[in-house]
Amino acid sequence: MPEKSSVDIRKSARLSVAPMMDWTDRNCRFLHRLLSSESLLYTEMVTAPALVRGGALHLLDYSPEEHPVALQLGGSDPRELAQAARMGAEAGYDEINLNCGCPSDRVQSGTFGAVLMREPARVAECVAAMREVVNVEVTVKCRIGVDEQEPQDVLPAFLEQIKAAGCDRVTIHARKAWLQGLSPKENRDIPPLDYELVHQMKAEFPDLHISINGGITTLAQAQEHLDAGLDGVMIGRAAYHQPTDILAEADPLIFGTGQIADPIDVVQKMLPYVEAHLADGGRMHQITRHMLGLFAGRPGARGWRRMLSDGAVRENAGPEVILQALDSIASNARVEQVV
Repeated sequence: MPEKSSVDIRKSARLSVAPMMDWTDRNCRFLHRLLSSESLLYTEMVTAPALVRGGALHLLDYSPEEHPVALQLGGSDPRELAQAARMGAEAGYDEINLNCGCPSDRVQSGTFGAVLMREPARVAECVAAMREVVNVEVTVKCRIGVDEQEPQDVLPAFLEQIKAAGCDRVTIHARKAWLQGLSPKENRDIPPLDYELVHQMKAEFPDLHISINGGITTLAQAQEHLDAGLDGVMIGRAAYHQPTDILAEADPLIFGTGQIADPIDVVQKMLPYVEAHLADGGRMHQITRHMLGLFAGRPGARGWRRMLSDGAVRENAGPEVILQALDSIASNARVEQVV
């Protein structure tokens, strides 16, 4: 079994980057780790059937530098999830997380994701089955409810059952999910946020490690939730689109360690990774697409995005594309200093 990180996963969970399909792949996570040494990173959701029945073990690939890193699983069959969880633990992941929050039609058709908010007993059975076969924490990411459910009633009952099954950490997206009538994108924005309910759950379940997710776009907002008593904050789209704003300052501001990361240094540290990726047959855009937001809100950001977007898709594109874009950032910085 690969050596597992000795990091304190609960400390790392003070700030985490949400699992996001098509975004938080291993290339994205490597970049995010360079920005923050402490924050907890999550894989995209990996379905248990893909691992157990499909043998898609490549979905478990990651770089050792990514620790602490959690594997998010999708599924609803306890035995299958237990097998997938064992595979994840054997691959060295620091945590196994069960998705009970994704509202997409494709996920619903597999009877997992947010639809599982209707079946807390099944979720508890899945948690217990996974807990039995792995020696890392098994956690759950959920919504406050779905469709016509009354969150004030269903969320406490849901938490009670998964806690009894051995889940000690949960991340709550503070919105309902509407399984019919709203797209996954609309489900991230339209249902109103209910932060107060999540804080209420912490008061009712003081022994449960609770992280909050949904609509949080700055570290200042994250710190407010931590100061109010929550154990962790999970940030999604803001961490992806403005990774420097969120992750570069996370270590000193949220964890009290290290220094603010310089995005220029981070880009330079990415170059050996890019070269290794290309040597293995990868393509430039598979990495650079995750780097577009590094200089968001800073001088030269538009040119950086354009040069990476245009250059990375060219045949035989290599690290020089990144270096040229970085030169444009440096030039803008010098102009700003002169002005």
